[in-house]
Amino acid sequence: MSIVYLNGEYLPMEEAKISPMDRGFLFGDGIYEVIPSYNGKLVGFGPHIDRMNDGLSAIDIKFDYSHDQWRDIATQLSEKNGAGNLGIYFHVSRGADSKRNHAYPDNVPATVFAFSFEIPPEPIANRNQVKPYKVSTTQDLRWKRCNIKSTALLGNVMHYQHGHSEGNGETILYNERGEMTEGSAVNAYIVKDGKVITSPLDEQILPGITRLILLDILRKDGSIPVEERVVTMDELRTADEVWISSSSKEVAPVIEVDGQPVGDGSVGEVWEKAQSLFTANKYNY
Repeated sequence: MSIVYLNGEYLPMEEAKISPMDRGFLFGDGIYEVIPSYNGKLVGFGPHIDRMNDGLSAIDIKFDYSHDQWRDIATQLSEKNGAGNLGIYFHVSRGADSKRNHAYPDNVPATVFAFSFEIPPEPIANRNQVKPYKVSTTQDLRWKRCNIKSTALLGNVMHYQHGHSEGNGETILYNERGEMTEGSAVNAYIVKDGKVITSPLDEQILPGITRLILLDILRKDGSIPVEERVVTMDELRTADEVWISSSSKEVAPVIEVDGQPVGDGSVGEVWEKAQSLFTANKYNY
């Protein structure tokens, strides 16, 4: 039986209940994070909590759990749920008001919910053993504040479903200028002539924690050049390698875009080296 956290209590999932008037339910009015934990070891905990706090501030939810309080919740959930390979989900909504009103209510306590779920084992940095992805592409039709990790994810869900309905594992998005933004639930990268290139952060793109850690590791190591700049869809389609990243996928290779092979259609050597570096250094964040 899964144990969850809700507003200060640990209890079985089946017993956790929120009001139907909760603004997270009615409006998607909240912020969330997912932090990977492998056998109780968290990846990127500090940057994840910092990003959640930035999101709460951006939508004016006043909430003040410290890093230590969040870490204790993550540790307790891991221990109470087997301490295996888990995603730790944190969710803070504005809370439940007595009426449905678009305006932010005053003096309503936030709803805090957290649970864990199984994730795959740590990826193996081996070209012959990794499971590569095939992806679709489509124009990005989401709202203009994608840098905020809002619980209102319908746009992302619809874009993900676009790829899923075509038998693919993700959808890479582009703006009205034909520039790659990100995926429906991932950041995206290309590799050309040995250089890793990814779109610069702005309101179109979630500042992914795996992205942050990966780019920092690559820059400190120095053996793989990194560039943040606009990436066109033509560049995506002619790249030597394409990657996607997220907390649950880490850095994942893509071998097919819209039914066409990436490079020679096999997992690339640059990915293997980058994932090896990520694996060796990810617990430092």
